[in-house]
Amino acid sequence: MSMFLEVSRLRPGSETVTRRFEPSEFASNDGDFVVSAPVEFTAEVRKDEKKIRLVGRIRTTLTTECSRCLEPFVIPVDAAIDTLLLPAAPEAVAGEHEVQAEDLGVSFYRDDIIDLGDILREQFYLALPMKPLCRPDCHGLCPVCGINRNHESCTCQSEWTDPRLEGLKRFVQE
Repeated sequence: MSMFLEVSRLRPGSETVTRRFEPSEFASNDGDFVVSAPVEFTAEVRKDEKKIRLVGRIRTTLTTECSRCLEPFVIPVDAAIDTLLLPAAPEAVAGEHEVQAEDLGVSFYRDDIIDLGDILREQFYLALPMKPLCRPDCHGLCPVCGINRNHESCTCQSEWTDPRLEGLKRFVQE
């Protein structure tokens, strides 16, 4: 099934679009996450001339690494989506351009085609926590020997002293 919506095929007014995408359709080159379950996308598409608004839900499961222990774990995604799409200006070229305040919360489409893949990937990134943890009490990796402290314990001493305070330490010892 295609990840594209053709604007010319959308009727004015409102219609419901339901799509299911397989995880293989979301090859992630950056390594931040992997889509590990089919993506269920349901949205009401409201068309007003060239303005398109998508209001709906995205459901799937992402697999990412814990930021403390580096073990993979799953994050369920059940996200609401509300996106306004406008045609890209003809003078807009790929690359850097200044974002205006009225552009925030607005996406753009080109050649009368809306790429749902881009919209879904954006929602996946928004669903990821800034510091993903496999569990709140994750003990992480030992900074000395590197073992996973969730599975094993070690006797390493990891005492760090700020070198800028060494002078004060000698002063206190005298």
